[in-house]
Amino acid sequence: MPMDILSKQQRSECMSKIRSKNTKPELALRKALYARGFRYRVNDTKLPGTPDIVLPKYKTIIFLHGCFWHGHEKCKYFNIPKTNTEFWIDKITSNVERDKVNLQKLTSLGWYVLTVWECEIRHDYKQDITPLIDRVVDAIIQGSQKK
Repeated sequence: MPMDILSKQQRSECMSKIRSKNTKPELALRKALYARGFRYRVNDTKLPGTPDIVLPKYKTIIFLHGCFWHGHEKCKYFNIPKTNTEFWIDKITSNVERDKVNLQKLTSLGWYVLTVWECEIRHDYKQDITPLIDRVVDAIIQGSQKK
């Protein structure tokens, strides 16, 4: 089994600094939506899964999933670590299962749910995300018309 180059304490400290809210991809997406005139709530704890972005006017929710944490298959940002592999497989699997349950709950409550992946917006945050925002805006409008 390969050894981690960091001690357990160093690895724990490193992992504890990973943010779950207000990440760079989230901020970029929110800023772009706001610039297009969309108003939203952030991390609404009253809804299943505490959605990243809630657009009440459009009855739409957007989750911005980190590729590693939510098991984005065939993505360069999703690799199971070579140490503590069993833990990470269990952790990521439980995240994916929880995502499915939350999706079912939200759709049964009448919400239209979009998932944006970190890799779609990440690209060192220098890439023009206009095409992604265009797709998201189209999906918001189309999704709200289905309700």
